[in-house]
Amino acid sequence: MRDIGVGMVGSGFMGLTYSEVLSKHVRGAKLAAITGGRRAGELAADYGVPACASVAEMLQRPDVDAIVVATPDQFRLEITQQAAAAGKHILVEKPMAPTVAECDAMIAACDAAGVTLGVVQTERFRKLTMMAKQFIDEGRIGPVWMMRTVSAFPIGLTKDLFKDRQWMYDPRSGGLFMGMASHNTDFLRWLTGKNATRVFAQVSTFSDIAASAQSVMAQIEFEGGIMAHMWITTELPAPSIPSSEVRFTVVGRDGMLDLENFEFLDVGKGDKWERVYTPERFDYLKEPKSPIRLFPHIGVIQEFVSSIHEQRPPKVDGAVGRAAVEICEACLVSARTGQAVTLPLS
Repeated sequence: MRDIGVGMVGSGFMGLTYSEVLSKHVRGAKLAAITGGRRAGELAADYGVPACASVAEMLQRPDVDAIVVATPDQFRLEITQQAAAAGKHILVEKPMAPTVAECDAMIAACDAAGVTLGVVQTERFRKLTMMAKQFIDEGRIGPVWMMRTVSAFPIGLTKDLFKDRQWMYDPRSGGLFMGMASHNTDFLRWLTGKNATRVFAQVSTFSDIAASAQSVMAQIEFEGGIMAHMWITTELPAPSIPSSEVRFTVVGRDGMLDLENFEFLDVGKGDKWERVYTPERFDYLKEPKSPIRLFPHIGVIQEFVSSIHEQRPPKVDGAVGRAAVEICEACLVSARTGQAVTLPLS
């Protein structure tokens, strides 16, 4: 089996992440070239691969069979269309795109070209979250009735993020909201195996951050009447809220799950709570290449590569990526109109 040559589009933190994964941790693929961003030349030199001057130049390379798109989300449609026309398979970071319309155009381009389209959703590949999903699928807490998710960050950290990511101010992008909430919305769908049917949301920016939708509260109804609440905010004062970076509570008929992706998985049943898993810790900034940190990213890339070798759709395909974006967009539409929004969006 020939290794699939993968081109990296983007040289920021996630470009580094997936370059490391492709170079050292994935079977059946290899890093072939890098383009995009001010660090592209340096990153390519670090991994001993060519640096391309443009996406177009990369797509002309015969040793590039697929690309990973780790650019700001407002550029992913155009890059996906170019890559599909060149016959290259595509894995795009989340959110897949800033709007459902752009997601549809990406899916259409890949379908027409007969190439694979995958979407990054790392929450499906963590040891802790896979364990939570297994508990639900095995009926350990009974049918799911209610869910709650919080992703809350202190305002000081948010302002630092905007300094390094000026593209998030661009109204064409999904901004920090979609970058965060596309994790949460996908995870809610994945845990239940159900689609969202209705959304009512409030959206605001309370601070002096010059970007919209920095705080969002949404009530989301899923098939079967499952109730969910999502709170996304980047505007908390210090000291913020403990254990709230990616927090989920799942209430079933017979028990409950409480989990924070990087801290704990607790099961509540009978008259007590039990801590069933504590993930290994790592320093996100000091150890970007830590195998502990890379574990879910390895799973994402390996699944995408395997789907190409096995000539099957990836488990996290364009439809999955689109569904997460659709819930996020529905939040914005609901806030703008002051009305509950029925899904699917028209």
